[in-house]
Amino acid sequence: MGRWRPPRTAGSRYITPEGHRRLADELDELWRRLRPEVTAAITAAAAEGDRSENAEYIYRKKQLREIDARIRHLRKRLEGMRVVATVPEDRERIFFGAWIRLVDEHGQPLRHRLVGPDEFDHAPGYISMDAPLGRALLGKRIGEEIKVEAPGGVRHYEIVGVEYVTG
Repeated sequence: MGRWRPPRTAGSRYITPEGHRRLADELDELWRRLRPEVTAAITAAAAEGDRSENAEYIYRKKQLREIDARIRHLRKRLEGMRVVATVPEDRERIFFGAWIRLVDEHGQPLRHRLVGPDEFDHAPGYISMDAPLGRALLGKRIGEEIKVEAPGGVRHYEIVGVEYVTG
């Protein structure tokens, strides 16, 4: 069996202004500070002699490859991003960027923000619009009930509030 895997489908290209700023800052940090630092360390390690047995040289080369891969990924993702900074006219419906208050089948209150796949891990409560719960919430209104297929079985939620961050 070979190592080939089919290409992953790209996530949605939407992002909040805060998420875009965070990814752009990460790219800037990698490109302007971290990469030159690692490159200088590689040069210093290479000057010590035999590169095949130089652990510092080998480690730094690996680190540089990882940094370059992340830089390529960030540049490619940021290139096609669509920053969503507007609030929809109908604030009763759930669209990208909304904070949603839900109640699950056990009466537990939940609060989530619907964001893009590149920023759902940025803060607690952020969920990707590509996740099953995110897809189920899109376009719904306050008072509607949704059901989501989860690994542990079907989960039921009631939408009790929607709010959008402005500014």
